[in-house]
Amino acid sequence: MQGRWWNLRSGTWEILADAVFSGGANELKNRGWQVVGREKSVWAEKITPHMDVDNNASPSFRYFLENIRGLAVLGAQ
Repeated sequence: MQGRWWNLRSGTWEILADAVFSGGANELKNRGWQVVGREKSVWAEKITPHMDVDNNASPSFRYFLENIRGLAVLGAQ
């Protein structure tokens, strides 16, 4: 539980599930963690083509993106 504090605190995936999944987050949770993970993967595949990563205002996303790009530069050397 300690390693998953970000999901427990923010509830962002649950909000998305309530908007796009029949029965919402509660129904998804009832189906088990494997189904939750599979649905999150489907959402990621559908959402990412519509993202403008260079103009994302989320501080946590900006941090993530900067570090991924840094790793890519290191890997290319």
